[in-house]
Amino acid sequence: MGMREDIRTARLRDPAARSGLEVFLTSAGLHAIWWHRIAHRLWRWRLRLLARMVAQGARWWTGIEIHPGATIGRRFFIDHGMGVVIGETAEIGDDVMLYHGVTLGGRTLEKVKRHPTVHDGVLIGAGATVLGPITIGARSQIGAMALVTKDVPPDSVATGIPAVARPLDRSAAGTGPDGFLVDPAIHI
Repeated sequence: MGMREDIRTARLRDPAARSGLEVFLTSAGLHAIWWHRIAHRLWRWRLRLLARMVAQGARWWTGIEIHPGATIGRRFFIDHGMGVVIGETAEIGDDVMLYHGVTLGGRTLEKVKRHPTVHDGVLIGAGATVLGPITIGARSQIGAMALVTKDVPPDSVATGIPAVARPLDRSAAGTGPDGFLVDPAIHI
């Protein structure tokens, strides 16, 4: 989970990225995940106040709010990032991509698992809201502005308010340079 892998991922998933140096210096999504790793380690060491302070500093700097308790896998990428919120009990797998304005939020004030679990290879479009202790299955896609409050099976596309999931049409989907299949019916 090194910075080089993160920079390669950003260059692969962001067509506007011109060089590794540019990504290193200007990618708010990468800066947010790098600060999150520090905050998450402090959180696991039970230095909770310090972890929250690091997370707040990262939020101020990047416009991306990731609770230090959230668990995030490898090659995670946030494109543009402003307004992204990831809650304390969220779990995010490997090779997940979020666009700006995504919320992985809770629906209860109880101290239980209250945020989504997002499996490997998921793409979540701009402004989508995913609420509660639900599961987004591997290789699924959430369309822009969708409101997801129910589980989404693997290899599905979820769109609408409230979101309705349907199987990903692999024959119609195009592949981006990063290997993501993108269903032509969704807007990301």
